[in-house]
Amino acid sequence: MPEIWSRCWEKRKEINKAVVGKGQIRHVTIKYLLEAMRLPFAVVSVIAFLLGSLISLPRFHALLFCMGLAAVIATHLGANLINDYADSSTGVDWQDLTAYGFFGGSKLIQKKIFSETFYLRLALVLIALAFFAVILLVIFTHSLTALWAFAVIAVLAWGYSEKPFRFSYHGLGEIIIFLLFGPALVMGGYFIQTGIYPSAHAFCLSLPLGFAVTAVLFANEIPDFPQDILMGKRTLVAFFGQSRAFIFYYVLIAFAVASILLNIALGYLGFLSFFSLLSLIPAVKAGNILRSSYFDKHACIQSSRLSLLVYNCIGIFLVLDMLL
Repeated sequence: MPEIWSRCWEKRKEINKAVVGKGQIRHVTIKYLLEAMRLPFAVVSVIAFLLGSLISLPRFHALLFCMGLAAVIATHLGANLINDYADSSTGVDWQDLTAYGFFGGSKLIQKKIFSETFYLRLALVLIALAFFAVILLVIFTHSLTALWAFAVIAVLAWGYSEKPFRFSYHGLGEIIIFLLFGPALVMGGYFIQTGIYPSAHAFCLSLPLGFAVTAVLFANEIPDFPQDILMGKRTLVAFFGQSRAFIFYYVLIAFAVASILLNIALGYLGFLSFFSLLSLIPAVKAGNILRSSYFDKHACIQSSRLSLLVYNCIGIFLVLDMLL
């Protein structure tokens, strides 16, 4: 293990020299910036926040929604950057230099495009922008709730990957993602529109998305397991074992479906939400890939893609149910 760490450290030093010469980075283009921030994945946050914001229809404050959405997107993108920064600094992302798109990081540090320092600084800029949006929310809502909620979310987003907590390295990352992308976003959107927090109604509606996004994360963790465990990153995949991890994936999908049915039974969702159960089709396909090809990262790209489709399917139909 010390030899592995030594090799990773030397490789990082070489890359940082090539990328940064006197603090300057090279090849800064919009394309690379979007790749670094993993912008397409922000749709996960947008859907959850939108769902929470629509619960109180016909009451809807567009300006407050835009402020909240800006804070949500900036925080999400900042967290993505912190995650790549942390996984590079610990050596995790140096074990496999191939960019798979859905897991293993953006690899832009490893490709000599950006430095770790650039990732950290850009993350802090985005968090600062999110903080500014939250301050505006405090001014317009006359409540400090948004501020303390943001403080907690920012700590969890940082602690997911970085010291002193590094939740994702100690089997707690899945719980943090469930909370941040489920209850926090849906209940946050509902609070901005109504001033009500906490809300059992919003919490129940957050559960399907919370379980679905955790399934997305878990599907992404399975192919990364060999590199993660080598560098001391213990996700829940380590608890189940890589070959049996697909079972927990199915459990998460089952919880997502059960929570949809629960919301229908409680009267929080209508008939249209039944169509979200179509997500079971790609979910089963994704689970089968994780069962038979967990060792093949290229095959697992498809399971990750299908898992994101599951989330989008559930989220879109729940949003449509709120609107119609």
